[in-house]
Amino acid sequence: MWGPPDMKRFLKPGWLLLTFYSLIFFSFIYLPLAVIIIYSFNSNPMDMTSWQSFTLDWYRGLFGLAEVGPSLGTSAIYVESTDQLLKALRNSLIVATTTTIISTTIGTATAIAMTRFRFRLRNAYQGLMMMPMMMPDIVLGIGLLIFFVTLGFKLSLLTIIIGHCTFLSSYVFIVVQARMAALDPALEEASADLGANEWVTFKKVLMPQLMPGIVGGAMLAFIISMDDLVITYFIAGTDSTTLPMFIFSMLRRGVKPEINAIATLIILASLIIAVIGLYLRTRQVE
Repeated sequence: MWGPPDMKRFLKPGWLLLTFYSLIFFSFIYLPLAVIIIYSFNSNPMDMTSWQSFTLDWYRGLFGLAEVGPSLGTSAIYVESTDQLLKALRNSLIVATTTTIISTTIGTATAIAMTRFRFRLRNAYQGLMMMPMMMPDIVLGIGLLIFFVTLGFKLSLLTIIIGHCTFLSSYVFIVVQARMAALDPALEEASADLGANEWVTFKKVLMPQLMPGIVGGAMLAFIISMDDLVITYFIAGTDSTTLPMFIFSMLRRGVKPEINAIATLIILASLIIAVIGLYLRTRQVE
């Protein structure tokens, strides 16, 4: 039975050092995010580090509900057009959704084949699947740019989707393969012994067990695709700006209050996705 915690154990130097390290670690990660969120409500349009008063004008300005510049007594409007922002967001969602569907399908199918079948050069093929994930983004971006230019592809959302699939399939492959390694092949053999064909076994036995890994890989692919800047920067066309590229173009003119508001909305969206993932994982365990 569980007893009361031994408080003396938590006062030992090792536990104190671990606690101190944990506090420093989480502070290093989350304090900058907290600063971004707080200053996204700062009404000072010139110096975001100097608190002036609370305002929601930056959020209203992002969605075209207010002209944030004149309302604060300045002629500067940092987001040139709400339509540009929404178009960049729409492009990111199109790329992320399409890439997630394709890379999840490729990564899952490859993970199943690599785990259940033995063939020549299997280890070499597995290493090639991991290579795009380990390759520096700038190298992969330059390589994809040269590839598309050589074949005469017009840089557009299509080239971004193809480029994202080349490395996001590797992430899905790793996640699903780890899930596959934990499954018992005897369950599939038992299904076959009971008369089920390969499709029924795949649908009724294998897929329900793989679903947590597939969902996890898909969510990881979606988040990385939405967040990618370096590779997208090389293979995007003039009319295919994504949200990270839009934010980067704003940062080149200085850190403006709208950037904090956009970053806060992205943090909120990431939190919602994480909560959904934890909820689905809990439902799967139950």
